[in-house]
Amino acid sequence: MGEPNGNEHLATGNEIRPRRRAAILSLVVSVLLFGIKFAAYKRTGSHAILSDALESIVNILTAFLALTVIGWANQPADEDHPYGHGKAEYFSAAFEGGLISFAGLMILVQAGEALFDGPEIRRLDQGLWLIAAAGVINYFLGRYLLRVGHKGGSAALIASGHHVLSDVWTSCGVILGLLLVYWTGWLLLDPLIALAVGVQLSWTGIHLVRKAAGGLLDQEDPGVIERLSELFTKHAFPGIIRIHYTRVIRSGDRHHVDAHVVLPEFWSVQEAHGQTNRFEERVLDEYGRSGEIMFHFDPCRQAYCKICDLPECPIRRVPFEKRVPFSPDELRSTVEADEIQK
Repeated sequence: MGEPNGNEHLATGNEIRPRRRAAILSLVVSVLLFGIKFAAYKRTGSHAILSDALESIVNILTAFLALTVIGWANQPADEDHPYGHGKAEYFSAAFEGGLISFAGLMILVQAGEALFDGPEIRRLDQGLWLIAAAGVINYFLGRYLLRVGHKGGSAALIASGHHVLSDVWTSCGVILGLLLVYWTGWLLLDPLIALAVGVQLSWTGIHLVRKAAGGLLDQEDPGVIERLSELFTKHAFPGIIRIHYTRVIRSGDRHHVDAHVVLPEFWSVQEAHGQTNRFEERVLDEYGRSGEIMFHFDPCRQAYCKICDLPECPIRRVPFEKRVPFSPDELRSTVEADEIQK
């Protein structure tokens, strides 16, 4: 059995502040857009526009939640939370998905009632201009939230960004449908558009809940494994022979990486510790996330001579041929050296 060994890279204030600014901006803009959309509804009486406005209420609630969660999720690890508090962001994303689905169901109820009661629409041209302006603002907000969320590894901001962009498509659908109402005079299109919006929102909410559940249950992120594969291959040096059985716990921006590393069997514990520390530091400096790497040491047992480029190895059986890249499949492998030798 090898000795666990790890370095840690922590998020700094400069890395956290952009996420807080993004959350504050999202809250302020969401309140503004709700005001615009509700004004458009009051002017027109359109249920399609009302459905768009109801979604903005969800935006306000989730933006406030994201702002609260981001501050708490970025607290450092402590005795009670050894992996940090980052998974709170997945709770935020799941709650947001639930609210979106609930808003979708409310819209379906409102649209169904309008179909039976008969819609009444007025001053449609004014409402269209207001919804178009709200859609443009939402587009730029959504792109900004996604950029900051992906850069900082914030599940809450990424969920909000996807929700805001789905709101843009909602607004586009509402505008297109109401233009048809304006040109044809067929008022029943208005509640039908609202029904379509309700279905789309419900599906978006379910998707966000499923994605957040994957983060809470530590579902593998293929993008993370591919990034580790790239960095392990780039920064490996003679003596880092093979890496396998790699698992990652994602806790918001903080990642905890566990992996087995095959080392020369004649290295002492002290040398193995020092060499893997050097390797970890190189990887974490370029990884782009706060966190740590914990390696379990596996001796080579002379099973990897063909792919080990360690010079002047005293136990080499066959000549070195070529170094093998640490592919994603290799990182996921659970096969031990002695099994390969057999």
